Amino acid sequence: MNTNKKNIILGVGILIAGILLGWLFFGGSSEESGVEEVHDHAAEQEEVWTCSMHPQIRQPEPGDCPICGMDLIPMSVEDNSLEPNMFKMSENAMKLANISTMAVGTGNASKELRLNGKVGVDERSSYTQATHIPGRIEQLKVNFTGEKVNRGQTLAIVYSPALVTAQEELLQAQEIKESQPELFEAAKQKLRNWKIGDAQIERMLSRGEPIDRFPITADVSGVVTELMAEQGDYLERGMPVYQIANLDKLWILFDLYESDLNWVKEGSTIEYTVQSIPGETFEAKIDFIDPLLNNNTRVATARIEVPNKEDRLKPGMFVSGVVENDISGAESQEMVIPKSAVLWTGKRSVVYIKENMESGAGFKLREITLGPALGDSYVVQDGLEEGEEIVVNGTFTVDAAAQLQGKRSMMNPAQSDISAKTMNMKLSESFQSGFKGILNSYFNLKDVLVASDAEKASVIASELLQESKKLKAEASSEMLSAHLEKINEMLQAISKNKDLEKQRDHFRILSQQMIAIVSNVEELDKTIYVQHCPMANSNKGADWLSQSAEVRNPYYGEAMLTCGEVTSEIK
Repeated sequence: MNTNKKNIILGVGILIAGILLGWLFFGGSSEESGVEEVHDHAAEQEEVWTCSMHPQIRQPEPGDCPICGMDLIPMSVEDNSLEPNMFKMSENAMKLANISTMAVGTGNASKELRLNGKVGVDERSSYTQATHIPGRIEQLKVNFTGEKVNRGQTLAIVYSPALVTAQEELLQAQEIKESQPELFEAAKQKLRNWKIGDAQIERMLSRGEPIDRFPITADVSGVVTELMAEQGDYLERGMPVYQIANLDKLWILFDLYESDLNWVKEGSTIEYTVQSIPGETFEAKIDFIDPLLNNNTRVATARIEVPNKEDRLKPGMFVSGVVENDISGAESQEMVIPKSAVLWTGKRSVVYIKENMESGAGFKLREITLGPALGDSYVVQDGLEEGEEIVVNGTFTVDAAAQLQGKRSMMNPAQSDISAKTMNMKLSESFQSGFKGILNSYFNLKDVLVASDAEKASVIASELLQESKKLKAEASSEMLSAHLEKINEMLQAISKNKDLEKQRDHFRILSQQMIAIVSNVEELDKTIYVQHCPMANSNKGADWLSQSAEVRNPYYGEAMLTCGEVTSEIK
């Protein structure tokens, strides 16, 4: 009996132990499995699907792209956190591409303007030595440029028949001076008018015979800069013989291009160097700026005056100068970025903004407004905030990566940027009425391109061309005529070409002109939709007009029938 009780107790204990062990092994495992299932389910819910050709598409489950119909692919968790127009590059990719960035800050903005010029003669000290005696030059005492002359020095000898005659008149008047003193005085005054001094006149009278050769003497001291006559020349009174300049003071004349005129003022300080005086830097104030531009060179002249007592400077020497201007006010600060950071797309200027991530960096395009250029930098007027990080080296590489990933880039701006740009045109009522008929034919042409029917597209384009030619006479402006001319050119190309792809390429240009005109029609029968396909035109994008908001792509037809989206409505 005791033995049976012990066996029962032992069996119950084993049963309890077995239940306990089973709970420990299987119960705990089941709970952990449930937790894992919850996590897996949560992970599935957090997964986002996108299109490789249209990264802006994000859906919580797999399927087809609503734009192009391609299969969606899963995005990584980190890519999912990116903005639609931002793309990511790894640290290794950035190092291989030699991409460097800088944080934008503010400071004093100064423009360093470099000018080139030449040493010139001070025009105020340049003197034209003329002959005061008419006659033939018998001898040039100074016969080369660069020779120094002193005031009163004989420069040339002149034979003057007229002066010989005047001397004979003087000698004859001397004989009757007692009876006719006025005649004698008039004869002397005639010689004085030729700058013959009283001492020379007295020598003529004492000799009793005329002097046939007279000297031309220097009126000023200086350096002969130009010979203006040769031996044997017959000169009238007042004709130039030499150009003489005083080189104790010289001018330095700097060239100022039209774009530089606002940066240089009279009184601006300029530091300059002369090639022939290496190692020395000089400083002066600009004392004159030519108010007129040279018609041939399109430059003005900025002038400084420099002393040259030591004769170190020679006219014609090349000079380089630097004018530095602080373009910001005393209390204002300007934002300055390197030129290498800016990409130009026509009138637009853009930069790439960097945002740090756990692995690598994110980049996105930003349009900015630039101020004046400062050598290798630009002043930023709008579009950046202090502290933002921009790409300054490898900008084109970053832009190429953005294009490959289908993100917004220099060549692939936002949809609003690539939609048709229109200008205001005044359209007459008769023109608008006729254009509505052309618009209906355009929609027919679009539909046959959607159906990929090149033969029918050629026929419709030919008929539409005849309608458009009639309407061209109604054009009221040169701009409207230009649009219609392009429309006719594209319609003729479509009608004569049976190649579907070429027809579609002509249709793209045709649509641009149609959008420009229809945007100026005052009253339309119904809403017209401007639609855009980013993959057309070699991924540059293309627009077209549609009567329906439903996308039917004329550039791909059945291949990608729904690739595109409505970018604007014309009502």
